[in-house]
Amino acid sequence: MKRLSVCLFLVSISCMSSKVPHSTPFNEAAFDKQGHRGCRGLMPENTISAMYKAIDLGVTTLEMDASISKDHQVFLSHEPFFNHEISLQPNGKPIEEDQEKSFNMYQMDYAQIIKYDVGLKPHPRFPEQFKTAAVKPLLSQVFDSVIAYCAQKGKPVPQFNIETKTMAKTDELFHPKPETFVDLLMAVIHNKKMASKVIIQSFDIRTLQYLHQKDAAIKTALLIEDFDKKPFALQLKDLGFIPSIYSPAHQLVTALLVKQCRDAGIQIIPWTVNDVATIKALKKMGVHGVISDYPNLFNQL
Repeated sequence: MKRLSVCLFLVSISCMSSKVPHSTPFNEAAFDKQGHRGCRGLMPENTISAMYKAIDLGVTTLEMDASISKDHQVFLSHEPFFNHEISLQPNGKPIEEDQEKSFNMYQMDYAQIIKYDVGLKPHPRFPEQFKTAAVKPLLSQVFDSVIAYCAQKGKPVPQFNIETKTMAKTDELFHPKPETFVDLLMAVIHNKKMASKVIIQSFDIRTLQYLHQKDAAIKTALLIEDFDKKPFALQLKDLGFIPSIYSPAHQLVTALLVKQCRDAGIQIIPWTVNDVATIKALKKMGVHGVISDYPNLFNQL
């Protein structure tokens, strides 16, 4: 009976996909080249310099993470605290791993956050990363800087794939609840008139559901971890609507999953793919793009 309900839901998805207002028609000639956190393998992650480098390398989408400060500023950061791998205190001292969560940026005003450097410390997992002084930028600054840089370089402005960093167990501890988080994020996006250029992605379906209720025209991406054991149809059933993009860990991608996404009218863009052979294999399988720490690899396709 459970298998039958899943099959019926898949059929309903196929019927619904043509009615979804934010589903983007597939352009088979376009392969979405997304730079993870800008280009984490080459530049300090989620910084303006990383976005510039990714643009120079020809990405079509800049992937990034959003967090919220105590004074409700929206800025780029993968964690809501200062990660010990990349952060230096205002006095230049490193942050120890067992102390990093005490450097909670949701308990700091943004003026305090920018006193920490996140670009000079050598990254233990990305030895090719160029080191340069950097701070966690406001999302509004990223929009302005990228637009100006593209105009200077004569390049098209890429898409912005922005992840909401929320989970139920850390609501109001490391970030606001989904409704406040999304409202703050979208206020910046609408103020900068960037709604047509953004994708909002999340592992936390609550943020996607709230956003979809408020503005179904905004493109959304459902992120899926390795440990998520639910079938594709049940994941979409839990979400409650058809997202623009299904974005699983690349190890989860199969020919069947690609077919299911295409049948449902959903683009499939896996993460985080850091070798040319795997990118080529996924592209041959029919994915619509990939997210990579090393966007320079796209030039080897």
